[in-house]
Amino acid sequence: MHPVKVFNVTPRLPEGLEPLWDLAYNFWFAWNAGIEELFAQIDYRLWQRCAKNPVEFLNNVPQATLRELAADAIYKERLAEAHQQLQRYLGAPVDKDFHIEDERQPVVAYFSLEFGVSTCLPIYSGGLGILAGDHLKSASDLNLPLIGIGLAYRQGYFRQYMTPDGWQQERYPDYDFEQMPLTAATAPDGTAAMVRLNIGDRPLAARIWKAQVGRVALYLLDTNIPENPPDFREVTARLYGGGLEMRLWQEILIGIGGIKALEALGLNPKVIHMNEGHSAFAGLERVRLFMKNCGLSFEAALELAASSSVFTTHTPVPAGNDRFPPDLMQRYFEPYSRDMGLAFKVFLALGRENPHDDGEPFCMTVLALRLSRFNNGVSILHGKVSRNMWKQVWNQYPVEDIPIGALTNGVHAPSWVAPDIQSLFDRYLGPNWREDPDCQRVWGQADSISDAELWRTHERLRARLVDYVRGRLIRQLTAQGARKADLQVAQEVLNPEALTIGFSRRFATYKRANLLLQNKERLIRLVTDKERPVQFIFAGKAHPQDQAGKQIIKEIISLCRTEECRYSMVFLEDYDMDVAAHLVSGCDIWLNNPRRPLEACGTSGMKAMLNGVLQFSTLDGWWDEAYLPDNSLGWAIGKGEEYEDLEYQDFVEIQTLYNILEKDIVPEFYDRGHGGMPRAWVGRMKNAIRQLGPRFNSHRMVEDYKATAYLPAYENYLRLTSDSFARARELASWRMDMMTRWGQVSIHNVRAYEHESIHVGQTVTVEAAVALNGIAPESILVEVYAGPVGLDGSFAGRTIYPMEPAEETQDGMRMYRGKATPLEAGRFGFTVRAVPSHPLLLDPHSLGLIRWAS
Repeated sequence: MHPVKVFNVTPRLPEGLEPLWDLAYNFWFAWNAGIEELFAQIDYRLWQRCAKNPVEFLNNVPQATLRELAADAIYKERLAEAHQQLQRYLGAPVDKDFHIEDERQPVVAYFSLEFGVSTCLPIYSGGLGILAGDHLKSASDLNLPLIGIGLAYRQGYFRQYMTPDGWQQERYPDYDFEQMPLTAATAPDGTAAMVRLNIGDRPLAARIWKAQVGRVALYLLDTNIPENPPDFREVTARLYGGGLEMRLWQEILIGIGGIKALEALGLNPKVIHMNEGHSAFAGLERVRLFMKNCGLSFEAALELAASSSVFTTHTPVPAGNDRFPPDLMQRYFEPYSRDMGLAFKVFLALGRENPHDDGEPFCMTVLALRLSRFNNGVSILHGKVSRNMWKQVWNQYPVEDIPIGALTNGVHAPSWVAPDIQSLFDRYLGPNWREDPDCQRVWGQADSISDAELWRTHERLRARLVDYVRGRLIRQLTAQGARKADLQVAQEVLNPEALTIGFSRRFATYKRANLLLQNKERLIRLVTDKERPVQFIFAGKAHPQDQAGKQIIKEIISLCRTEECRYSMVFLEDYDMDVAAHLVSGCDIWLNNPRRPLEACGTSGMKAMLNGVLQFSTLDGWWDEAYLPDNSLGWAIGKGEEYEDLEYQDFVEIQTLYNILEKDIVPEFYDRGHGGMPRAWVGRMKNAIRQLGPRFNSHRMVEDYKATAYLPAYENYLRLTSDSFARARELASWRMDMMTRWGQVSIHNVRAYEHESIHVGQTVTVEAAVALNGIAPESILVEVYAGPVGLDGSFAGRTIYPMEPAEETQDGMRMYRGKATPLEAGRFGFTVRAVPSHPLLLDPHSLGLIRWAS
């Protein structure tokens, strides 16, 4: 029996409590502890039961409780003050650097398959999603005209639980979006906003939810509607769920559907940012729309789309870059390519490293690289790795010139700094650590924090972590039907005064969560030391199909249950933002030992650092650029070596890991002066906060994106679309001319007039004759490519020096002259190269055209 009609009954808030709804429906509460306190103080147990979801919480607060609260004048005064703060925050003007007239229109649309904004919006799996959430929060704080585009997963990412023998299992609860801080997005005419597109030859519809993240709107597409057939309703069921075909459907939805959603919402951002290759079809749809709506050729539309697109790649692991077989692509994109006027083979070439290999799968990362002129990795080392990884896309260039830069990630400080530490920062650093967290001067005040206050605050957070772990472990064991004796042990695990080491992240094999286990004798000796005890807390999920990752978890849990380790080693199941918040603030050491260089960034370590937790990591990701050799900010495992023999690497690095633990970290932690304080340890905590705080936060990251990508991409869009797209057409025409003529460009008679031996700093004059094949001199950039030469005869480094056009030779070539300067003693060499040049071309390497001297 089913009801004829269903109503959504919401509580009636008494007079004076109505602002609670405004606070509940803006995720600003996720980085303002005072807002969370206003909800928690109404009914703490209910707040925890509702997973800190203010909408579900308000919908479950008894009406009698609300009436009592309405009589509390002090509470209502605090509520009114918080509401005024929110209104002032929302009322701040948009960043003036963008010079936009209509502040309702965004400039940037940020596409991501997952967003980690809050535990009560479970549409994230790990670091990629948390980074996307922090990006939105900082964009909000900085008043950037940016919006987010994602998918609304009915079951989110899986929730992890363990069998009694320690094997990971997955469950997928159904979430009710009407019980979350989400509202139905509306079209400009006030009707419900909908997206309609074709998946192959079948229609798909999606409604749009809106999450307000401070000043930034996040729009989420949802296919779980009656209009769709059962298989299409599953497109937004699970994050990273289903097989390869389902992944393709999801990426068509977020890319093509995401662009259509902007149109349905009446929004017209000029720039898109593709966070990982999942959303690369968004760039393709922009090209199609520029052709259809603006009458541009494919070449002109591609230049316009790429010149106003940003792409961030996040993984150096091949499995993290989606690839689809040609026959699957043909099934879903052959009509699409015809609509664009492209032969299907040409279409597939857009996503292939080798465009001429008909058997190569279609790669979303390659597509994104080809459809963006602003490409970056997420740390300096990852940028280098990415250039090597994707060098075949620009196979004529040296790796150093591959157009993939680096912009190191950061984390949103107000979201991840524990409230207790926030109070210290407020007192000693002032409120600017929230408002201007990339300011060196602000974080320089960390030296003024009282050692005793910082240490006592940290000890309180460690004790709180221990209490949290015990409670969570008891719930885990109870769900497994554990014996009473095991529950008794759970009440006594961990020591609130012991050195606490956290290892919490995705259990991919390259992250080597089991490295510690490769010398169990030394591990057990550490955790059973009565005088200087050490304890470990593990947490993390393995992908449902990653059997090797699940086996690592099982090994760790088995060790945690042994008699020697049961009180000092714990594995917490179902790692999420709440677990992470406790761990990154309560541990003493944040352990990270991936195989270099497979960790793209590692933002969990940044979160820990901001709370004064010291790092102990291989030199990979962000730690490779943050670490100082004097260990004043934390410790390194190794010196950045990379190994071909992985077993030997494990052997070497496990010895290093235990040696540093036993000889440096443990002794320093327990080296206590008068009053029981480890002064050297506290000094490292303050050093890290002072030096790394302004560098590794998401405000700095978003400001960098704004300066190096968003503003240039926005200006490119305005320039190329001016005068009815005249410049876009001009650039496309010039590009086609370059493609036609470039094959006959050549460089001859390269000469230097200096002797064989020269001195450091002495200028070398270089000249060359260039056959231009009818290309205007201003359309070619000729350069001296010079630097130290290794024993194998190749360049060990390089500096680029421009050459100027000079007279024309008798045989019709153009002379070019330039100067190069050796900066160090040793073997020094040079060659000459030519690349296309145009005022509207952002990067001369983007065309893939280059000519080297013979």
